[in-house]
Amino acid sequence: MNPVWLLRMVRWLRRPPSVARVKLVLGVVAACLVLVAVEWAVGWPEALEVHRIARP
Repeated sequence: MNPVWLLRMVRWLRRPPSVARVKLVLGVVAACLVLVAVEWAVGWPEALEVHRIARP
């Protein structure tokens, strides 16, 4: 593991993030999971698919 990550972990343990920041991060993660679930259940729109154009 990179020593920089160890220093970040120590700094995070000494000064943990605020409750508002934790709620923000959890909200963003939840929104991403909802988008993935909707995409999985409904499917990808055909208008957004990539179709190759045949070259003459």
